[in-house]
Amino acid sequence: MTEQQTPYTKEFPLREAHHLVRDLMTPNPWIYWIDFTVHITLGWTAFFTALLSPLFSLWQIGSFIVAVLALYRSAIFVHELAHLKKGTFQNFRLVWNALSGIPFMIPSFMYDGVHNDHHKPDVYGTRADGEYLPFAVSKPAEMIIYVLLSFLIPLLLVFRYLILTPLSYLIPPLRKIIWERASSLTIDPTYRRSENAIRNDLNWRQQELATFLFVAIVAILMIIDVIPYSLLILWYLVAVTVFMLNSLRTLAAHAYRNPGDHKMTLADQYLDSINIPGNFLTTPLWAPVGLRYHATHHLFMSMPYHNLGTAQRRLVNGLTDNTQYLKTVRNGLWDALQQIWRESSAANK
Repeated sequence: MTEQQTPYTKEFPLREAHHLVRDLMTPNPWIYWIDFTVHITLGWTAFFTALLSPLFSLWQIGSFIVAVLALYRSAIFVHELAHLKKGTFQNFRLVWNALSGIPFMIPSFMYDGVHNDHHKPDVYGTRADGEYLPFAVSKPAEMIIYVLLSFLIPLLLVFRYLILTPLSYLIPPLRKIIWERASSLTIDPTYRRSENAIRNDLNWRQQELATFLFVAIVAILMIIDVIPYSLLILWYLVAVTVFMLNSLRTLAAHAYRNPGDHKMTLADQYLDSINIPGNFLTTPLWAPVGLRYHATHHLFMSMPYHNLGTAQRRLVNGLTDNTQYLKTVRNGLWDALQQIWRESSAANK
C-alpha cells in the first residue's frame, strides 16, 4: 500500500487531532518517579517474599504474580526513556537502569535510538524496522514461535553479557558483531543495529560493563554458595513470564499487515496500530505505562504515557469525524490476538 494508494490518508484529521491534544505533551516528573518507585519497590519486595515463602504455597504464588506484574510495569519504562526529550530525565534514567534495566539485562541503551527508528515514516513497517514483522500475512506458526522465544531470551541475555561482553574486549572484531546483532530490543531476529543508532545513552559502554559486572557477581556468589540457586530459578521464571506477557502485548500493538516492501505515511502508521482502552483496572496490567493506547502513541510519540488516556477520550469525543480514529480500537487483548490470527490464517490458505 503506497502513499498514493491510501485514500484514508487525506481523510484522517491529523491537524484537528493535534489541536485537541497539543497541551498534553509535557511529562510530569513526579508521576514518573512515584509510579516507577512504587512499582519497583513492590516488585522486588514481592520477588524476595516469593523466594522465602514455602514452595508452591498460596503466599508464594501470590507474591510471584505481584512480582511479575510490578516488575513488568517497571521494565516497560524503558519505552518512555526512548521517547523523553534528549538530555532530560537523566537521574531517572540512571535509577531505572540500576533497579530494573541492569537486573533484567535490558539496559536502556538497547532500546535507545532503535525504538525511535520504529516511529520514522520511512522506516516503520519496512524491513529496516526491527520492531515490525508482517505477522498478519505470515504463517500463524510464526506468532507461536515468537511467543515461545520468551523462554530463551533470559538465557541469551546472560550469554550476551556474561560471555560475549568480556570476549569482545579480547577480540575487537567481535565488538561490531555484538553491537549490530545483540544490542537491540527488537522482534526481528535479522535486524542489524546501525552504528549511529543511539540518541540519549552515549554512556552505553558503562551500562554494558555494569550489566556484565552485575551478572558476574551474581554468578560468583551462587558458585560459592552465598546466595541460593533458587534465586536464579525464580529470576528466570519471573523474566520468562514478563517477556511472554510483553510478547502477547506486542502482537496486539499493531495490525502487522505491511509486508515490508513499501513506506507508510503517519496516518497509515496510526491505522496499522491498535488502541485497547479496555478495563481501567485489568488492561494496564498487561499493557502498562500507556501502551494500551498504542495507536494514539504512534500519532503523538512525544506525548507522555500519563496523558494518553486523556488524549484518547478527547479524540473520541472531540473529533468532528472520529470514524478513522475508531478503526484502531479493539475490545481487549483476546480480541486483538484473534483478529491477527484470523488474518494470518486467511492469508495462508
